[in-house]
Amino acid sequence: MTPPPTIGSGARLAFMSPLSEERANRIVATVAARSPATVADLGCGWGELLLRILAAAPGATGIGADAHGPDIVRARTNAEARGLTGRVSFAEGPARAHLRAADVVLNIGAYQAFGTIADALRVLSELVTPGGVLIFGAEFWEQPPTADRLAHMWPGASPDDCTDLAGLVDEAVAAGFRPLRIETATANEWEDFESGLAAEAEDWIVSHAGHPEAEALREKLDTQRDMWLKGHRGHLGFAYLTLAPHRPPSGQAFPVGSPQQPAAPR
Repeated sequence: MTPPPTIGSGARLAFMSPLSEERANRIVATVAARSPATVADLGCGWGELLLRILAAAPGATGIGADAHGPDIVRARTNAEARGLTGRVSFAEGPARAHLRAADVVLNIGAYQAFGTIADALRVLSELVTPGGVLIFGAEFWEQPPTADRLAHMWPGASPDDCTDLAGLVDEAVAAGFRPLRIETATANEWEDFESGLAAEAEDWIVSHAGHPEAEALREKLDTQRDMWLKGHRGHLGFAYLTLAPHRPPSGQAFPVGSPQQPAAPR
């Protein structure tokens, strides 16, 4: 019997985040225009964005690290298929074990590898070379979740799990960055992402209705769909921040709202 696929493997997704081709192409073009020599993707998944940047910036070399072995296998296979094996390496293991200074550092949906968002931003700020950028992707609350919404989200979901978008950007500034671009995933990107996560398993169920494992898989898919449609849909946002290091002469980041920071325009 054909075994059921793994839910959430991302087999039918280009990216393991709510990221459209249009947005990805813009990020790649913006980064490649800086002519980076080195690119590091920490928490790379299968490294799709890293591979696209290397293809667009032929003078660059890259490294990707992720703790999920199947994703690293997929990344290496894709790199070989695109003729990039001589310019990129993929390491299986915690991102903390593979820190690399680079002209472009990517950390998208993987800040947990370093602890909190603030922890991640502090670590990553030390890796971006002068003149380089960090592409940082993280969740935020589009609006405060109600108790009913939280009850349908991931186990133990709390309002304290995220801040709002302004708070997320403030954390980046406090870590010593300036935001070159602030953008957020659209409803369409979320729908493509959530539907894509489930698509392979949903197709399998339709073709294997009588399989002994079908019922259990249906229950898992229904739970996952409820987490999205009854839980975080319309409440959880995802930001893509293009950040440049900004280090004061003292070597310390300006606290958000400190007198040293210029006043916001009115």
